[in-house]
Amino acid sequence: MAAKLNRRDILSLAAISAAGVALAACSDSSSDASGTPSKETTAATSNAPAPEGTVDTAKLYAPGKLKDEVLGNADAPVTIVEYASMTCPHCAEFTEKTLPAIKQKYIDTGKAKLILREFPFDPRAAAAFMLARCAPDGRYYPMVDVLFKQQDQWAVAQDAEAALLQIAKLAGFTPESFKACLTNQQLLDDLNATRERGEKEFGVTATPTFFINGKKYVGALSVEQMSAIIDGLL
Repeated sequence: MAAKLNRRDILSLAAISAAGVALAACSDSSSDASGTPSKETTAATSNAPAPEGTVDTAKLYAPGKLKDEVLGNADAPVTIVEYASMTCPHCAEFTEKTLPAIKQKYIDTGKAKLILREFPFDPRAAAAFMLARCAPDGRYYPMVDVLFKQQDQWAVAQDAEAALLQIAKLAGFTPESFKACLTNQQLLDDLNATRERGEKEFGVTATPTFFINGKKYVGALSVEQMSAIIDGLL
């Protein structure tokens, strides 16, 4: 079980080294020792990959400590639950390369919805998720998108706090609201609870992990792979 992150870790933003973040961020068994996704994970295919298991959807969709942020129509017939870590390169790859096409084809058309759940492995990932939760005007997904796109600027920076503050300012944070967010103990406790629930109840140990109508898929899915899965459910 991953160690519970605490407020001291978040405030220092240096509980693990910048190099350590890059190596440990995903804990993804589909990667080789260098952190590069395996050929099996990245190879595009027109066929849906086999799921690694199935979970009880009633339990999966039940409310947790944090309110689920839903992208798309709440009544969409296909529900994609993604457990991700903000410092995970594979999660960033999915958000940048796969999600835009899936959003256009399925989410924007009401066929599917996405629920992103926080599974931070390190203090920097937790801090980034906290900022997304605190984003002005409820702009959770836009903040997540920016943080993933600029992951190489803050996740491995020597001064992660300064790098995150610059991004946060562009999103409407002040230095005061930035600090208030990162010192919100209840929010951090709820993030820890979300991660622990994913691990204990649904067997999440790596990121990204997807549950698509309850079927479990581990690793970054290509547009072709995810499309094949969703098409099979429509």
